[in-house]
Amino acid sequence: MAAEDHATGNRVQLGGTFLREAVIIASGVLVYFGVRGITKGDRAEAYANARHVAGFEHHVGIDIEHQLQHAVVSSDTWATIANWIYIYGHWPVIITALILLQRYRPDRYWLLRTAMFISGLVGFAFFMFTPMAPPRFVDPSIVDTVTMRSEGYRVLQPPQLANLYASMPSLHAGWNMLVGIAVFGATKRRFLRAWAVVFPVLMAWAVVVTGNHYVIDVVVGEMVALSGYFGAYVIRARRTAIVKQHELQHRVRDRPSGRKQPPVRSWSLRGRRIRRRS
Repeated sequence: MAAEDHATGNRVQLGGTFLREAVIIASGVLVYFGVRGITKGDRAEAYANARHVAGFEHHVGIDIEHQLQHAVVSSDTWATIANWIYIYGHWPVIITALILLQRYRPDRYWLLRTAMFISGLVGFAFFMFTPMAPPRFVDPSIVDTVTMRSEGYRVLQPPQLANLYASMPSLHAGWNMLVGIAVFGATKRRFLRAWAVVFPVLMAWAVVVTGNHYVIDVVVGEMVALSGYFGAYVIRARRTAIVKQHELQHRVRDRPSGRKQPPVRSWSLRGRRIRRRS
């Protein structure tokens, strides 16, 4: 009977934790889309920033957006694959990973969730103060494959919540990288670890070939995401140190006072261990 009560209590606790975290994540997603939608920068500034990025990429020799997309749009199959990765490989994958990690590896879940919140705040600052138009807006040779060949994206992200000038940083690529890091550290299965390495690379490829981001957007997005992960580690280390300090204080306070007991000595007598107090 006691065992059943204990199991029931655990289920109730797990259910309460899951519900609380679900509310936190849902609130974060709503805030993300809401803030992302209202932080639309100036159109002229966004276009100017995009041209600056394109010029920098040309200068260092990484302006490969047109070449990558040209190889994709010439094939309906590859264009569909890129669109599916971009659409269904982001929020559905992130939410699934959060649910599974919260259930089986809460430590990794907490790091991922906190890293996303921190990097999201940094991303909001970029969206507000450095608006950036995607390459398809300033380069006529680059098209929007998602809008042209798919309707699913408009279901997952309604147009009224979209910020057209939020190309920098690419949190699409950055957050998928965070999921890959979390999954890789949470499992020993080779297949899942291989997926954790390969899928963020595919997302980085997809955001470029669909005409939504520059290569630099991906680099900055992953740097922002890593800064969020570093911040999460710092917060966790600080919390752990505080908990250990409190536990040490409790042990010192709860230590019994009074006369110390004399040490116990023992010796051998005829092959037997004899214990007595000195």
